[in-house]
Amino acid sequence: MPKPPLPFALPASLSPELRRARDYWDGLKRHENKVPFWDDVKLSALSGLEDRLVLIDVFESPQRVRLNTVGNQIREWYGADLVGKFVDEIEAKGPLEYFLAQAITTVESAEPTYYRNGFMRLLLPMWGGGNVSMLLGVVVRP
Repeated sequence: MPKPPLPFALPASLSPELRRARDYWDGLKRHENKVPFWDDVKLSALSGLEDRLVLIDVFESPQRVRLNTVGNQIREWYGADLVGKFVDEIEAKGPLEYFLAQAITTVESAEPTYYRNGFMRLLLPMWGGGNVSMLLGVVVRP
């Protein structure tokens, strides 16, 4: 039986900002690992994108995601400070529309995911503690 298509699948090409983040993420992979480890990420390595980056903590049992780090531009677009908030407790609007669904898909698939609707958003899974425990995200306006 063929594998069903991944929800939030990546497009054929990414914007330069999203491609830069994806290339950085790819470069963090160790040996044959499919996903890099979260503790290898250094946001300063993505200079010029810091205000559009987000780090998301992933929790199991129950599965939840929390915004750990949120760039200033994302906060401005959203209209509120989101650091420390669980995504299921905030309004799904603007740059965070369908964010929870995309984040859960990224965790479950352990694959990069993409969303576009007024904003372009890339979420990248990162390994830690035996599972996907953090996501690196980039949000840009087309």
